[in-house]
Amino acid sequence: MSLADLSSTLWRIREMLDLLLFKLEEEQLVLAAGKTRWLPHATREVEMVLEQIRKTEVLRAAQVDEVAVLLGLPPAPSLSALADAAGEPWSELFRQHRAAFLTVTAEITALAETNRELLTVGSRAVHEALMNVTGSVATYGRSGETVGGGRSSRLVNEAM
Repeated sequence: MSLADLSSTLWRIREMLDLLLFKLEEEQLVLAAGKTRWLPHATREVEMVLEQIRKTEVLRAAQVDEVAVLLGLPPAPSLSALADAAGEPWSELFRQHRAAFLTVTAEITALAETNRELLTVGSRAVHEALMNVTGSVATYGRSGETVGGGRSSRLVNEAM
């Protein structure tokens, strides 16, 4: 295994992370537009990219261990440790990979959190709409049984 092979795999992971970011942005647009019909498709695409990343991560981990042996490092070194041990131009290239991974990971984390918030808001809106239409919504109790959830607040004239 060579440093060039590892770098190539790191490039592939970076491309997949960019694709994941794009798919999360697509999912966010679907959520923000209220187009819930397309949400399963958008979510499936995100899951497909995540699966590709997982498979490539296994390859990357194996390559890193092989390169670590070549550089005299312990197994599973960080990219920083690889950069410190590798000569130029690999040292600079691994530092650039690391910086790119940190940036895209922060963007993915923020976008995923925003998408979770949009899903929570949407779920609350559906719950409230059901409460207004039916007067109650079935929920689950502590032991997993279905229980009716009554209205949490009522107008004074409704109480009489």
